[in-house]
Amino acid sequence: MQEKAYRSVIKTISWRTVGTLDTIVISYIITGNLVMAASIGSIEVVTKMILYYYHERAWNKIEIGRHKATANDYHI
Repeated sequence: MQEKAYRSVIKTISWRTVGTLDTIVISYIITGNLVMAASIGSIEVVTKMILYYYHERAWNKIEIGRHKATANDYHI
């Protein structure tokens, strides 16, 4: 079973929200400057969303660790 592209988009946005908040907090701790931390976070949110989306789509094509349901599989 493969995921639809829109699922990858939703996962990309939710993960980047978490990741960007993390980057902003770490940047603030290091620089002590909230404006600088927000600037770093705003730059990396775009680049990393693009990278993650293509990473996710590539992994969707790889069969490693996937299990295909057979007719004998028990389903609840």
